[in-house]
Amino acid sequence: MIDDSAGPPLAGITVVALEQAVAAPLATRHLADLGARVIKIERVGEGDFARSYDDAVHGLATHFVWLNRGKESVELDLKSPAGRDALRRLIGRSDVFLQNLAPGAADRLGFGADDLRTDNPGLIVVDMSGYGDAGPYRDRKAYDMLVQAEAGLISVTGSADDAVKTGIPTSDIAAGMYALTAVLSALVRRGVTGVGASVAVSMFDATVEWMGHPLYMRLYGDRQTPRSGVGHAAIVPYDRYPTSDGELLIGVQNDRGWRVLISDVLGRPEFAEDARYATNIERVRRRSEVDELVATETKRFTTAELDQVLAAAGIPAAEIRELDRVVAHPQLAERDRWREVGTEVGPIRALLPPMTFADIELPMGDVPALGQHTEAVLAELDESR
Repeated sequence: MIDDSAGPPLAGITVVALEQAVAAPLATRHLADLGARVIKIERVGEGDFARSYDDAVHGLATHFVWLNRGKESVELDLKSPAGRDALRRLIGRSDVFLQNLAPGAADRLGFGADDLRTDNPGLIVVDMSGYGDAGPYRDRKAYDMLVQAEAGLISVTGSADDAVKTGIPTSDIAAGMYALTAVLSALVRRGVTGVGASVAVSMFDATVEWMGHPLYMRLYGDRQTPRSGVGHAAIVPYDRYPTSDGELLIGVQNDRGWRVLISDVLGRPEFAEDARYATNIERVRRRSEVDELVATETKRFTTAELDQVLAAAGIPAAEIRELDRVVAHPQLAERDRWREVGTEVGPIRALLPPMTFADIELPMGDVPALGQHTEAVLAELDESR
């Protein structure tokens, strides 16, 4: 039951974000969704360069409207003493300072973690970077595609003939989510000890962490995980299979599932206990045989029929949906996941935050225009002198 009197989890927490692009804005947008006040510092006259990536959302950029709702935009010239003084005073009144400038840039401006936490010991400072604050790659450009390549993600993504990057900014998202986790963890610890935190999160470290299975296969199996398209390098059957009018993804995670699929769904019980296919290890060794066997039987069904039969049998399956069908997905519609948020050009549709609380609906603030809150926020600072 929704309780309108219940406040969001981070009500009363103030975050100052010196951010741009994807990784840091993703972390702070989730903080805003959780109820924190997020003050986004932007370059005078230009703002976050993600504002100009495209103009698909009624003239606004898709990345920007996705990542920046619920924030206050404040333009500051950090090359000027007045701009730096305003930022320092804002941080002094805040709980969290998160930045993703180039390595060392925040320190050169006077906003290093050690200096800031001397003045505000309870402050949580999160420094985000591409490759970390040391090492030979420290000062390299760290666009998402480049980090995916260096972390090995591209080497295991795509088909046997063609390595590709992921279709979303995976390295940015990974770093943003670890930064979010760090802030929440540090807030919990501060609630117990009163002590803030200095945290570093890099896109490279976050992506390498996500490389779990392929990385351990290289370490201990002494082999490169092959690119397998939509399939799975370590599980069979786990791929797209043809139907009489299309195709369907089928994923069998264990040997019991294999027996149900081949016997109950596909009607070939003679293969259920066949030693060549009875275990996943053996099925992986005979990948092409298993895939051909499954495909021969799935062709007897329409996509809709096969999907229904698999669901009834408890076998995981899914269609490959184009994005127009994702927007209209019945799972989103039935659960009322769409809302409207305001922008400078009018309302737009946005999805509710993925974290759903039973007692409240998390706030979804407007997407700010560049500098929309500068005057009001600086007036607060003047009043507090």
